[in-house]
Amino acid sequence: MAGWYELDKSSDGQFYFVLKAGNAEVILTSERYTTRPAAENGIASVQKNSPDEARYERKTSSDGRHHFNLKAANHQVIGSSQMYASQAAREAGITSVKGNGPSTTIKDKTGS
Repeated sequence: MAGWYELDKSSDGQFYFVLKAGNAEVILTSERYTTRPAAENGIASVQKNSPDEARYERKTSSDGRHHFNLKAANHQVIGSSQMYASQAAREAGITSVKGNGPSTTIKDKTGS
C-alpha cells in the first residue's frame, strides 16, 4: 500500500501534516503553519522535493541518534524525521520518504 498525508490542526489552531508510509508509520512531520493553504503548499513541496536526493540533510543529535530534514530548493525545512538509532535506519527512512512522498492521497483530520 502506498503512503499518504494526514493534514491536521494542533490545539493552538495551527495546521501541520505528517507523511505516513503504507504501514501507517509516520515518516515525516511538518512544521506548524498558521493557515490551511500554507500547510497544503507544504504538502505540495514534499511531493515535489522528496524524490530528490540533494534535498535531504542528514543530521546526528548530541546523544548520537540520527535524523534528517527534507528541504525545499530555497533551503527551507519542509519536514523532519523521527530519531533513529542507526545511520542505516535513517537511510531506510529517507528511502521511504522518497518512495511515499509523491503520494497524492491527503486525509483531512482537521474536522473542517
